[in-house]
Amino acid sequence: GVTLDLPQPPTITLQSPKDYIFDPRENIVIHCEAKGKPHPSFSWTRNGTHFDVEKDSKVLIKPGSGTLVIDISGEKAEAYEGTYQCTAHNEHGTAVSNNIVIRQSRSPLWSKERNEAIVVQMGVSLVLQCRPPAGLPPPVIFWMDNNFQRLPLDKRVSQALNGDLYFSNVLPEDSRPDYICYARFPHTQTIQQKQPISVTVLNNSPEGERRPGFMTPLGITSTKMVLRGETLELECIAEGLPTPEISWQKDGGELPSSRMSFHNFKKTLKVSDVNEADAGDYRCTATNNLGTVHHIIKVNVKAAPFWVSAPRNLILAPNETGILTCRVNGEPKPKISWFVNGIPLENAPEDHSRKVDDDTVILSNVQSGSSAVYQCNASNEFGYLMANAFVNVLAEAPRVLTPPNRVYQVITNNPALLHCASFGSPIPTITWFKDSQTSIKNGDPYVIHENGTLEILVAQPLNSGKYTCIATNNLGIKENHVYLEVKEPTRILKQPEYKVVQRGMSAVFECKVKHDPSLIPTMTWLKDNGELPDDEKFEVDTDSLTIKDVTDGDEGTYTCIMNTTLDQDSASAMLTVVDKPDPPTDLELTDQTERSVQLTWIPGDEHNSPTQKFLIQYEDLLHQPGVWINLTEAAGTSTTAQLNLSPHVYYSFRVLAVNRFGYSQPSPPSSQYRTNPAAPDENPSDVQGVGTEPGNLVISWTPLTGFQSNGPGLEYKVQWRQKDMDEDWSSKNVANVSQFVVSGTPTYVPYEIKVQALNYYGNGPEPEVVIGYSGEDLPLSAPDSVQVTVHNSTLAEVHWKPVSFSSVRGKLQGYKVYYQRERGLHEAEGETEQQEQVLTFSGNRSEGRLPGLQPYSLYNLSIRVLNNKGEGPPSLSKKFETPEGVPGPPSFLNVINPSLDSLTLEWGPPMNNNGRLAGYTLKYQPVNNTNELGPVKVMTFLANETTTTLGNLNSSMLYKFYLSAKTIKGSGPIITEEAFTVMDTTVPSRQVDIATQGWFIGLMCAIALLILVLLIVCFIKRNKGGKYPVKEKEDAHQDPEIQPMKEDDGTFGEYR
Repeated sequence: GVTLDLPQPPTITLQSPKDYIFDPRENIVIHCEAKGKPHPSFSWTRNGTHFDVEKDSKVLIKPGSGTLVIDISGEKAEAYEGTYQCTAHNEHGTAVSNNIVIRQSRSPLWSKERNEAIVVQMGVSLVLQCRPPAGLPPPVIFWMDNNFQRLPLDKRVSQALNGDLYFSNVLPEDSRPDYICYARFPHTQTIQQKQPISVTVLNNSPEGERRPGFMTPLGITSTKMVLRGETLELECIAEGLPTPEISWQKDGGELPSSRMSFHNFKKTLKVSDVNEADAGDYRCTATNNLGTVHHIIKVNVKAAPFWVSAPRNLILAPNETGILTCRVNGEPKPKISWFVNGIPLENAPEDHSRKVDDDTVILSNVQSGSSAVYQCNASNEFGYLMANAFVNVLAEAPRVLTPPNRVYQVITNNPALLHCASFGSPIPTITWFKDSQTSIKNGDPYVIHENGTLEILVAQPLNSGKYTCIATNNLGIKENHVYLEVKEPTRILKQPEYKVVQRGMSAVFECKVKHDPSLIPTMTWLKDNGELPDDEKFEVDTDSLTIKDVTDGDEGTYTCIMNTTLDQDSASAMLTVVDKPDPPTDLELTDQTERSVQLTWIPGDEHNSPTQKFLIQYEDLLHQPGVWINLTEAAGTSTTAQLNLSPHVYYSFRVLAVNRFGYSQPSPPSSQYRTNPAAPDENPSDVQGVGTEPGNLVISWTPLTGFQSNGPGLEYKVQWRQKDMDEDWSSKNVANVSQFVVSGTPTYVPYEIKVQALNYYGNGPEPEVVIGYSGEDLPLSAPDSVQVTVHNSTLAEVHWKPVSFSSVRGKLQGYKVYYQRERGLHEAEGETEQQEQVLTFSGNRSEGRLPGLQPYSLYNLSIRVLNNKGEGPPSLSKKFETPEGVPGPPSFLNVINPSLDSLTLEWGPPMNNNGRLAGYTLKYQPVNNTNELGPVKVMTFLANETTTTLGNLNSSMLYKFYLSAKTIKGSGPIITEEAFTVMDTTVPSRQVDIATQGWFIGLMCAIALLILVLLIVCFIKRNKGGKYPVKEKEDAHQDPEIQPMKEDDGTFGEYR
């Protein structure tokens, strides 16, 4: 603020408290500081008379202030006790301090006394009195023994507010010779002690149980006075056996729970910051199982004087009127007296402009030179209040205290406050103008405050500009200019979003911001409302934060804060770090039996992704060390699994946890768990009996693994016998192998086979019987009665009589039919050599079909029996013929010698006639420009004809030809060809279709270009004046598509 160099009466700014207890070991310092213009001078009174500071060498006054420093070392400190008052004076008035009472702190000794030893019977009540000497300030009391150990206090034994020690009932353990009351004096920190009290509790005639009675306060009621604002302390201590419980209530009202507390095992009730409503009847109740007793404490609330409103300094211009008020309250009602410059008003020079009305002083029509300090004193029996208030009579032209050309910046839609702090006497009136001309009135959107500040409630960009305030009173006028800039707000456009990131990956939080371009922004990122850790993994960009290689410690809430000098915006998002689980730990094996064990584990950290399951694996250190095998799975919520075990395994277990991010590392392995050997639980699988050659039977199986063996000494008992022969089982024990060969068996007979596992500890379960067959031999005989039925020219059916079962000498696989085309029926013998063909018919069949035969052919066929060993001898061969069929397509079709109206065709006979060739059928039709087909014409030819010429065709026309051969069975597939007739007689006859020849197309383009050039030349010539109608007609074969071109003069010219 600006300091005004104005005359001002004194104001006291610092003074010592009204009650000052000093420590005699230190200097006495009595504070009194004041301000004023000119700077005040100070004087003191002691006990109502002038205290001459100069005369006492022990008393120093601090330079520039009224503070006294009294050096009491080596002096009688009591000499300086008393009531001090400080006066601050200048030419405009006098201010006075409170009455400051100075007293020396005291910590007196206990008066000498002999304490009688106390002897009581067990169960009676007892009070040990402390009665400490009256110290200043009062001491803190506590009871201890000789060893400075505090006596334990409880519901039964307690210390009263006055320091006495109360026993509700005594017990033998209360006996001791050293009950000592100590008083600690706070100022001097000295401790005084009372003479020890001895207590002996006898047990020869104990007191019986009794109902409660109050030890303090006595009687049914008592009274208590408390001052407003202080703490009310109420106490009830009761005796009785058993020890009574104390409870409190307020009759006709509630206890003030927010300001109330219980102490000393509920025997003391404290209410802080007392007010008038706390007056009333407080009931304490003491209860044990024999009865209840009440005591009522009537509480009166009195009040030292307290301010409602203290008088305020007045600055008045000449001829103005001012009012000083001194509003106080208290109980009883305080008496108010007024002073001027420290003198009671009634003793002061009479002043007709001054009128006193109890707590108010009215000063009318004040004049220059009547400045003064008024004091108001309000007192009752509990204390007093004193206040100074000056009346400063000034005549001053206006001054504006707000610095000139100040620039205020605010954000759009916020209030703007433009200050115009002023001083003047009389108080200046303030008017405001915008941009030097527009007068601003109080009203929306403006508010002009009493202190001259102009407020724009909701600032908009259009409110920016220059503002002028003018301060005016009857002594002058003063103006000041300020400027308002209304800025765009800072806004986060794209907020960071909640992220779930796998450990080791990167997390990116975006924070895109818009702000006023004239304000300098600063972006700050916080983690959990604190600074970002100082780590390279955090990369802060203009509008993003990247956290690289995320770890669990990076979890939290990230906040981006965009600050400008005027405003800020912020947004937050959470980062959750997820990962594969940590491995389980602390594997323990319990409930151990031969075939099962209970495995428990402690799951590792789930990393914010719930465990879906646990996988339990085992290692067999005996049979497969180093190989971990999946044993079972447990639910993701479980921490235990019952494991089924096999005998004779040295188990070690481990557990893996799985969540949606994958498998954890395996846990450390469990302790080893060895199961005892036992007989095998299972027999070998995949038991088969197959003969590999005539006269043997190979019995094979999949052996048990070492893990399945259940114990040492694994071998297999192989048993076999011929089926349905009522023989005994043959048996052989073999070592740990996978097959056994039985020789000397009949050819291909069924055997019953069993393979059983056994070890040193017994046999496996009874094995299942499997049927196998001994070795096969080649079949002995061929099928009889071979018959062939020919269905059509390409399909025949063969029939035979199946061979007897015994002659197959093995498992019948089926019959093989061998057949071969010897020749066509129109060919001589030996003209063609054809491949032999084979068809196999599986199973026990007696017929089969032979498809895909060639028509009009002679075939030869034989049949053999097939088993697993091979084929039997062939049957007698059988010949058959196939009838005629339709022929194949002609081998080629060519168009030769095209002319204007004729085409010549030539063709070749089919590769396969499939019978006797009867002739050919030719169909043809024209195709016009739009690919539409014209009418079909049909011609037939004899078998020996292979060429023909077609006449009467249209010139320049495409024709399509279809040719097929035929036998008596009908026509075969067609062969097609297409060709153009020649365009006209001027072009020499060629065998090719010239319309598709490159040279022909090129020639046509050249002719068209030449005609176009001629046309242009004609038009140019004619436009120069000459007319050249073309008279000549070309060739009679005129192309109908060329239209005559009409000349401008109406004649026609034709162009080819």
